[in-house]
Amino acid sequence: QVQLVESGGGSVKAGESLRISCASSGSSLSSYAVGWFRRTQGKERQFVGSVSWNRVSIDYDESVKGRFTISRDGAQTPVYLQMNNLKPDDTGIYYCAAKKYGTHFSNLDRETTYEYWGQGTQVTVSS
Repeated sequence: QVQLVESGGGSVKAGESLRISCASSGSSLSSYAVGWFRRTQGKERQFVGSVSWNRVSIDYDESVKGRFTISRDGAQTPVYLQMNNLKPDDTGIYYCAAKKYGTHFSNLDRETTYEYWGQGTQVTVSS
């Protein structure tokens, strides 16, 4: 059973960086694609980026391309979301989600694709 836990959220100023992580307190994430989503004020939860289970594909929403980076180094390590040049519009709750054997062709940008979700971590960016 996969139990996702996000950590590393916090408050920063615009232009600063933050790294949040997604780990499983249950089964390893090695066979799972991991997606990052966020819920910002006044909006529904939106896709941020994803990494396929085999690390072949990493995709990002246009709004974060060039600023955010997803990494996963090994089977037992967390999946990270490195966020650089943060903007106030990036403020929100960030969630990670997992899909077994998810690939680039698994519609990883859709919430309904995922089988497991974390509880979310708050990221606040002030101007």
